[in-house]
Amino acid sequence: MNLIVAVDENWAIGYKNELLVRIPNDHKMFRQMTTGKVVVLGRKTLETFPQGMPLPNRTNIILSKSEDYKVKDAIVVHSVEELLEELKKYNSEDVYIIGGESIYRQMLPYCDTAHVTKIDHAYEADTYFPNLDEDADWTITADSDEQIYFDLTYHFIKYEKINK
Repeated sequence: MNLIVAVDENWAIGYKNELLVRIPNDHKMFRQMTTGKVVVLGRKTLETFPQGMPLPNRTNIILSKSEDYKVKDAIVVHSVEELLEELKKYNSEDVYIIGGESIYRQMLPYCDTAHVTKIDHAYEADTYFPNLDEDADWTITADSDEQIYFDLTYHFIKYEKINK
């Protein structure tokens, strides 16, 4: 199972339920990797999408504790156990965890690949992703050339779990 995230230099991912920055090339890479695949996200992340609608051309699975939460064109599950059962229907290589913070933290133990856009800047933030550089179970297996968007530099980095 994969996860995909954009982090700043402090592994921050958001502020006040918004992304820290919007980088067109990062969004393009996200679309290329997840289109036609399964994306797993939380309710708060879904609410940040245009009109709060699931992502098109993907199977959207929403993890929400609220038993009466319903989303048109999405599958809603209410626990990690229920999510893992639902995910058995799909090839794990086609599953992408896309946030937010609590979903990443709950699902990280089940993932073996992390696609991280690492932005060389520190933002004001209130949500964070676990620092994989400090986690002995993860190693960098690919690192893009430096990317530039206006005055921001960033890298696309692939981490893989060492002891799967």
